[in-house]
Amino acid sequence: MAPAHEPAPGTTPTLDPAQLIAEARRAFFTVFTVVCLVWAVQLVNWLTDERLALLHGIRARDADSLGYLLTAPFLHLNWQHLEGNSGPLFVFGFLAAYRGVRKFLGLTALVVVTSGMAVWLFERTDVVTVGASGVIFGYFGYVVLRGLFDRNLIDTLIGLAMGASFAYILTTAVPGTPGVSWLGHLGGLVGGLAGAWIFRTRGAKAPASLTAAARPDGEVPGPAEAPALGRGGAAPVSPRADLLKELDDLGL
Repeated sequence: MAPAHEPAPGTTPTLDPAQLIAEARRAFFTVFTVVCLVWAVQLVNWLTDERLALLHGIRARDADSLGYLLTAPFLHLNWQHLEGNSGPLFVFGFLAAYRGVRKFLGLTALVVVTSGMAVWLFERTDVVTVGASGVIFGYFGYVVLRGLFDRNLIDTLIGLAMGASFAYILTTAVPGTPGVSWLGHLGGLVGGLAGAWIFRTRGAKAPASLTAAARPDGEVPGPAEAPALGRGGAAPVSPRADLLKELDDLGL
């Protein structure tokens, strides 16, 4: 077994290739399962002449439909609606999940709520809103910003590539876009951007500085009397240590 190397204090721990492959495999099967579930729900919706979507979609400012914030992302009006969402859902879902399925599930809960609440609060009352597009926008926003907050070069490059390649979809998250719920898109996007910060990877904390031992006469040894540092010894406390610690806690 190869020896484990601990990350330097204040740095972000990295996954070895085997761990990364294992996380990617879990992400693939998790997102694939979600997509299969959405298709299974659409089959039931089709068999009921789309009544499932109409009954369990979000109706703005209707207290009885608040619980449908959790069901609306799994429902689609028709097969064409689902087909248009399936590819982006899988691609952005996988990119959002491959660094950790637990974070992905937390992110999903966040964007479901922000997307659904934007619709519930501000949409017209004469429409029913369903579809996974709000969640897709949440994953997109998360993928674009995650690398910056995690200080991860690979994820930053992925975010730049995805942002440049799919920036055109942001046109459906602005007021006046016909035929789509731009409010759901905008709410999901805001949730995804916030999720990049909320679910960022925290770096390992530096060990607490050791307090110099008092001499028998009660005085603290001066710098000249401090023992020389050996391997594994504590580093001298920098005058800027408190400031650096605060910045690290803020992720800056």
